[in-house]
Amino acid sequence: MRKPLVAALFALVIAGAGAAPAVAAPAPESAPAHTSASAVTAATKAAPTLQAVSLAGTVALSNCSGSVVRFPNSADTDPALVLSNGHCLETGFPEPGEVIVGQSSSRTFGLLNSAGTKVATLRASKVAYSTMTDTDITIYQLTSTYATIKNSYGISALTVQNTHPTAGTAITVASGYWKRLYNCNADGFVYRLKEGDWTWKDSLRYTSACNTIGGTSGSPVVDQATGKVVAVNNTGNEDGERCTVNNPCEVDASGNVTVRQGINYAEETYQIPACFTTGNKLNLAASGCVLPKP
Repeated sequence: MRKPLVAALFALVIAGAGAAPAVAAPAPESAPAHTSASAVTAATKAAPTLQAVSLAGTVALSNCSGSVVRFPNSADTDPALVLSNGHCLETGFPEPGEVIVGQSSSRTFGLLNSAGTKVATLRASKVAYSTMTDTDITIYQLTSTYATIKNSYGISALTVQNTHPTAGTAITVASGYWKRLYNCNADGFVYRLKEGDWTWKDSLRYTSACNTIGGTSGSPVVDQATGKVVAVNNTGNEDGERCTVNNPCEVDASGNVTVRQGINYAEETYQIPACFTTGNKLNLAASGCVLPKP
């Protein structure tokens, strides 16, 4: 689980990554000289238009990353929400099978602009939802509305996509804690991802370019073609161990276990919007809501 570690900080200092500016998604390579103009035009039309993802709307927590998010049916006057990991909850890891709803919280978040500069401190009013069962998410309700944040700081919330992500999609993991962007692709999906006592369903596996580290937990995973959040970054296999803490393993439908040292993962978020109704109110009994219940 990607909470900040001394080793991760040391690695960043050695690599110089902590001081490096955020890197936008790479531009598409030019077509070879022998490719016809019509072929180039056809390829351009077929390929999705990728956009540079920035740090705008991400937040830094005391020990993790996160983002201000909204759903397709959220209104500007609704209380804003922050999405992070279940294992980033300030009161400790939720136990397997535990679901936390409506827990009081006054946690603060550093709101970042596109350059990674802190422009405001936001405050939670409560933990709307948190669990590490089937998924690894915490959703905080803030004391501010989306309109207040936009009007005061010029920052818009990231929209959570309500459909399943697609393998091969170009994605960016945007870490507010490190003020750093990781660009790669969605490599595929894992039937079950097991780490210590916790098991997550249908996790998203990155290609190796997203070499996330401690502190990136809770970062939004953004589809570069749509700018929408498709997952929340949460873990990676550090030492090649099998199914231990910080060393998740993949388990297929037949029970076969695969260990991929150095590969990192996220938990999909498309199932969350159906559980929040008018006014950004959590309703776990809503039609289509499949999040674990208390």
